[in-house]
Amino acid sequence: MEIKDKKKYKSNQEKIFKETLKNDDYKALVRKLKITEEEAFNNTIKLCDSLEELDHCKKCSSLYECQNKVKGYVYFPEAKESHLTFSYVPCKYQKQAQKLAISKKTSESILESAKLKDIKITKNRTEVIKWLKNYYDNYNPYVTNKGLYLHGNFGTGKTFLLAALLNELKYKFGITTEIIYVPELLRKLKEDLSLVGDELYYLENVDILLLDDIGAEKVTEWGRDEILGTVLQTRMNKSMPTFFTSNLTILELEKNLSITKNSEDVIKAKRIIERIKFLTDDIELLGNNYREKDTVKK
Repeated sequence: MEIKDKKKYKSNQEKIFKETLKNDDYKALVRKLKITEEEAFNNTIKLCDSLEELDHCKKCSSLYECQNKVKGYVYFPEAKESHLTFSYVPCKYQKQAQKLAISKKTSESILESAKLKDIKITKNRTEVIKWLKNYYDNYNPYVTNKGLYLHGNFGTGKTFLLAALLNELKYKFGITTEIIYVPELLRKLKEDLSLVGDELYYLENVDILLLDDIGAEKVTEWGRDEILGTVLQTRMNKSMPTFFTSNLTILELEKNLSITKNSEDVIKAKRIIERIKFLTDDIELLGNNYREKDTVKK
C-alpha cells in the first residue's frame, strides 16, 4: 500500500472510530474486553462487524433465520494478553443442532443394530413383545401382513422395539425396510420440493415402512393430505406392511391432524386415521423413560 493510500485509510478509520465511540453497545463491548483505546482503534472495523452479527443474534429465533456471514456462527472477539483475536463461534441454535446431530447419530446406530434378543423384557412390554414374536414367526413376504400402531408416553423404547423387528425381518428375508422420522421428512420435503416425487415413490414401495413419531410434526394441509395421505393410501391399496410410533392415541392423533394453522378439517383427519386403522393393530406401551438412562429413542 502506498503512503498516500495509508494516510487515506488511517483517516477513514479515525472517522469510523469517532462515530463508533458514540455507540453505547460499542463502548460496552470495549469495556467488557478490557482492551486499550489503541487496540480498539486498530480493530474498529472488525469490532463493528462483530457488533452487527451480535445484533443479528439478538433478533434471531432459529438457525434458519440466521443473517450472519457464516450461518449459525457469530464473528466473536476475544482479548488475549490485551490483544484481540477474532473467530467464528457457534450460536446457541448451532450448538443445539450439533448436539442433536450427535444424539441422532448415536440413536441411528442403536436402531440399526437392534435385534429382538436385545429387547429388555418388562411387565409393561409383555403384550408388545408377544405381538412382535408372533409377527416374526408368521411373517410371509408374499402374504398381507398388518403392521402396528405403537403409542405411549415418551422414552418407552417404541422405536427400538419396532426397529429390532424390522432388522430381523430384513436379515432373514432380504426385504427392504425404512424408518422415517415424520417431522424431519416433512421439513426436508418442504425445503426442497424437487425431492417430493422420488421420496413418495420410495415410501410407497419400500417393503416395510415405519413412520416414527407421527403426531409430533407441525400439521399443515399439504403435509397431511399430499404427503402422509398419499403414502398411506398407496400402501393401503397395495396391502404393504406399515408401522407407526406415536406419543398420541389414535383419537388424540385424529384431533391433532384435524387442526392446521389456517383451518380445521375433521373429515380429512378422519381419512388419515381410517387408513392407519386399516394398516395396523393398535397397542399402547406405557412405562419408564429409557431415554434418560441410555438414550434409546422413544
